[in-house]
Amino acid sequence: MFWGLASGRVDPGRFEFEQVLEDIQTLNEWALDSKLEVTAISLHAYPFVQDDYILLPHGASIGTGYGPIVVTREPMNPAGISDIEIAIPGTMTTAFLVLRLVLGRDVRYREVPFDQIMDEVASGRVDAGIVIHEGQLTYESAGLHKVMDLGEWWLLESGLPLPLGVNVARRDIGEPALGELSDVLLGSIEEGLASRDQALDYASQFGRGLDDGLADRFVAMYVNRLTQDYGAEGRQAVEELLRRAEDIGAFPHAVNLEFVGAART
Repeated sequence: MFWGLASGRVDPGRFEFEQVLEDIQTLNEWALDSKLEVTAISLHAYPFVQDDYILLPHGASIGTGYGPIVVTREPMNPAGISDIEIAIPGTMTTAFLVLRLVLGRDVRYREVPFDQIMDEVASGRVDAGIVIHEGQLTYESAGLHKVMDLGEWWLLESGLPLPLGVNVARRDIGEPALGELSDVLLGSIEEGLASRDQALDYASQFGRGLDDGLADRFVAMYVNRLTQDYGAEGRQAVEELLRRAEDIGAFPHAVNLEFVGAART
């Protein structure tokens, strides 16, 4: 998504960009302190930072019928996960939020860095784990078994795609700069999609060992038409997920969804 800017193919305009590579839970925690002007965060984190950040209308990671996967060392009936401890990649991740929707408000969990969860499950140090990112494609090679795909559950439950990660900008950037910034970032996404092979080569250096085939498959899962713009379906999915989360008391305050600019058609 940021290859267009990193390669110089997209004019940054009056803005200066610095790439900061951190795991999503760290970015969620940083957003609580408004550390970055523009950042990716989990959708789950947005209600906690909504006073300081506004949603960008693009850059989201949204999957239709797939998403984070609950895995175990031995095959298990999905009903069994309500009675065991589950490793999660962070309490502010959307994966954890959806797990709470599946199981109810009370979940036995342990926070584990996302890239260590499969090892924790495989070793038996934890009963089950939620795998995100490339783990959704590689868990079988680690000898683990899928108990539940949270994105599949959400599609069957709601009929909607599952919004996982979102991009936000700090409100104190102000207008019209927010609109200009949004256009630049959209340009980078569109350039990456238009020059997919080159952008994928660039992104592969951050792929944590994925081969070219898996990297291509993973990118296709989460960089797509809904990444360019949520559209009516994507926005409905965001609203529905957060509404259901409010119903179980997931947030300290009412959710106020606000996007930069008007919806694109």
